[in-house]
Amino acid sequence: MANKKRICYFAPMAVRSCRVTIHDMEGVAHTVEVTAGTLYEAVAQGLAAIRGNEWVSGFAQGMNMVKVSVADVRVEHEVKLGDFTKWLEKDGGSPRERSDRYRIRSILGMPVARDRH
Repeated sequence: MANKKRICYFAPMAVRSCRVTIHDMEGVAHTVEVTAGTLYEAVAQGLAAIRGNEWVSGFAQGMNMVKVSVADVRVEHEVKLGDFTKWLEKDGGSPRERSDRYRIRSILGMPVARDRH
C-alpha cells in the first residue's frame, strides 16, 4: 500500500481546467480560464492571457497574489507573484522541475535557455 501511495504521489498531474485571478496595480481583479498540468503552469498561462488585455494596468511583483482555482473538485491556490518569479529564475532542481520551468518560460515568451548546473 505504501508503495502505491508513493507512485501516485509522483505521477504527473493531469491537465485540468483552472481559473486564474490576479489584481492589477489599480486593484482590479482579472480572471481567465486556462488549461494546465501544474500550479505554476496555470500561473504562467493566466499571466500570459491577462497581460495581453488592454484593460490591465500591470501587476505589482512581490506580495501580489495569484489565485488559481482548479475545476474537477474546485481547489483554490494563491501564489505570491514574487515566489513564482523566484522559482522561474531558479537554476537546477530535479529534471522534471527544470523541464517545467523551460515550458513555463516558453509560455511567457521568455528566453528558454536550459538551467545551468
